[in-house]
Amino acid sequence: MGYQRRDKKIRPVARDCPFCHQKFEPDYKEINVLSRYLTERGKLLSQARTGLCSYHQRRVTQEVKRARHVALLPFVVRA
Repeated sequence: MGYQRRDKKIRPVARDCPFCHQKFEPDYKEINVLSRYLTERGKLLSQARTGLCSYHQRRVTQEVKRARHVALLPFVVRA
């Protein structure tokens, strides 16, 4: 007997990178900008959910990690 597969479809987000349009780079000190790309539990959202280009998705990931090491963002959000 096989398992039934539940395919949850992620709603596609428009591929309009806000960093490319506004011509600025993500920075670890801008917590309100970085928190848009995190879930309420503190996980990073995927590129398909955020609509960022691949370059800026990597930069956001890097800056979130920097902000966590400097203690501006928590590693784990406790419920």
